[in-house]
Order: sequence, then structure tokens, then C-alpha cells
Amino acid sequence: MSQIILASNSPRRRQLLEQIGVEFEVCPAKGEETITKKEPSEVVVELAQQKALEVASMLNEYNLSHLELTTPQDILVIGADTVVAFDGKILGKPKDEQDAKKTLAMLQGNTNEVYTGVSLVFIDKKGRAGVHNFFEKTDVTMCKMSEKEIERYVASGEPMDKAGSYGIQGKCAIYIEKINGDYNNVVGLPISKLYQELKSVGIDLYLW
Repeated sequence: MSQIILASNSPRRRQLLEQIGVEFEVCPAKGEETITKKEPSEVVVELAQQKALEVASMLNEYNLSHLELTTPQDILVIGADTVVAFDGKILGKPKDEQDAKKTLAMLQGNTNEVYTGVSLVFIDKKGRAGVHNFFEKTDVTMCKMSEKEIERYVASGEPMDKAGSYGIQGKCAIYIEKINGDYNNVVGLPISKLYQELKSVGIDLYLW
């Protein structure tokens, strides 16, 4: 039986894969991330690949050193990374509540871009590996928010662990005017494109 590994501890990515009925295991990457790119689309792919390769390497080393415990099988590791960008600048998670308020004040009434990079690492039964990367971009336009609305949203705690200081699938939904692109990409994993990209390299998720 083949194995699918999600190299992420994100509950939102787990939920999206579960939503489409994929059986998988979670093994988050733990290494330190290194960014050498500048363009948001290149940064997310670079980070996603680092995560996927780290986990794939650990699995491969374990299998090779525990042949008596493992059954030869094909393995697919999925790595992903999401960033929010505005005016060409990548916005990370807020440092504190003041930072979250500042970010939201900047984004309100404007359109930001959400990029998710996905890295697919394949390991066949003989330990040979291959990599396939892609990214998806979605434009998110936010309604104008009053200072009181921003303070109330930040006080909810929701922005504190999210890139760009907002979660489209949570309380911030009432401040999203429109999106252009894949909603699930903003949540954290473009599952439609994931499925299509896998098909393009000859893999059907449901037969994997």
C-alpha cells in the first residue's frame, strides 16, 4: 500500500485533505527555513520544497535502516507554505497585537495577494526520488474597517498565528469583500490544483 505524508502541522491543511477523502499521515518538518528568493511565488515554492525534502529524507533514511520493519512502498510527501503579500512585500505572522493592528489597517479597503507553494516529493519502492513544484495565487479584497473593528478582531486572538494577520475561514470572513481565485488556496492548500498537478504527472490521488 502506498503512503501519503503531509509535511505540515497546519490543522487547516489537514482539514482540506480530509475534506476530499484522502488518507494520509502527518509528519511536520522541523528544520530551520532558509529564504534565498525575493518574489512571493518563488519564496513559497522554495519553503515548501525545503519542508517536503526534509521529511522525505527522514522517511527514506528510516526505511533504509529498518528494512526488517518496513514494507517497500511508494511514498508521496506533500510540503506547502503560504504567504500574504501587499505592494510587493511579504507579510508574515504578527509579532504582537500592535503589529496585527498595523497590518490590518494597511490591508483594509485594499487587495492583497495570497500565494501557496506546494512541493510534491515522490519516493518509489527502490528509494529513488523525484520532485514536482507549483504555486497558486489568489487576490483578496478586504472591506474598509474602522479602528474599532480592527481592535475587536485583533482582540479575538485569531490574527496572531496567521500570515497577513487574518483568517478568511474565521471571524475575518465578514470583512472579505471578494476574492479572485481559489478560496482554498487562501485557507492554506489549493486542493483543486494539487489534484490536477498530480494528474499531470500520472498520479491519481485516489489510486495512490
